[in-house]
Amino acid sequence: MPAVRKYRRETSEISCCLKYLLFTSNVIIWLTALVVLSVGIWAWTEKDMFRNISKLTFIALDPAFVLIILGTITFMLGLMGSVGALRENTCLLSAYAIFLSVLLLSEIGFCGLAFVLKDKGWIKDQATEGLRAFIKHYREDPDQQNLIDWIQEDWLQCCGIDGPKDWDSNNYFNCSSIAIGSREACGVPFSCCRRRPQEVIKNKQCGYDVRKEGYSTPQGTELSKIIYEKGCVQAGEEWIEHNLIIISTVVIGIMFFQILGICFAQNLRADIYAQKSKWH
Repeated sequence: MPAVRKYRRETSEISCCLKYLLFTSNVIIWLTALVVLSVGIWAWTEKDMFRNISKLTFIALDPAFVLIILGTITFMLGLMGSVGALRENTCLLSAYAIFLSVLLLSEIGFCGLAFVLKDKGWIKDQATEGLRAFIKHYREDPDQQNLIDWIQEDWLQCCGIDGPKDWDSNNYFNCSSIAIGSREACGVPFSCCRRRPQEVIKNKQCGYDVRKEGYSTPQGTELSKIIYEKGCVQAGEEWIEHNLIIISTVVIGIMFFQILGICFAQNLRADIYAQKSKWH
């Protein structure tokens, strides 16, 4: 009986599962980044900031600018990962892994710095300066105005830095603005007001005159039942303490997926090198 010869079919050493998993995940990241970047550019276009960049007094706190920066970084990351995986390009995969490593080290460094400086007041000082800039330039930038309104009304339910009196640093809400006829003088923005039960549309004038001496509240209720009297710095500290486990879990999760991305990219790059070596 003649011997049966067995032939082993040459197969690629590159894992298709690893390749397309890296490709698919980075396409999702790339598309998400494209949306974020588009929103940031649209917001700046609406404010005509590209021709009036000098108007920005605190560019790092401009929401549209933050979206543009985050969108650009994530867009580049997703593009390198998806194209590098699909085209089996070792240079792009190396750049992707290095980029992710730099981001990961930066995040670890920032977390370590925040932990070391948490008792020295540095973080609190930075938050205070940021809120002070928001309050001072309220009404000048619609994005910053919407952001601080969201912080005060929806997120932290607070008013000012340490309390409602901090709004005196804004030209519109300063008590001295009464002399020039400002209706908002000695008041606070509507976002400092507590929402009344069964209130469908919030009264935008609810904060008028609340910081005036001798201000009488409707129906003799306490002022604390009309506006938030807690400052946003204290409210932010309490929110972080209350949600510390959730925040830590999210941060660790992000870092885990970054490490996973680095490992996938390096393994795929090693497979591509091995396949090329075999061909030669």
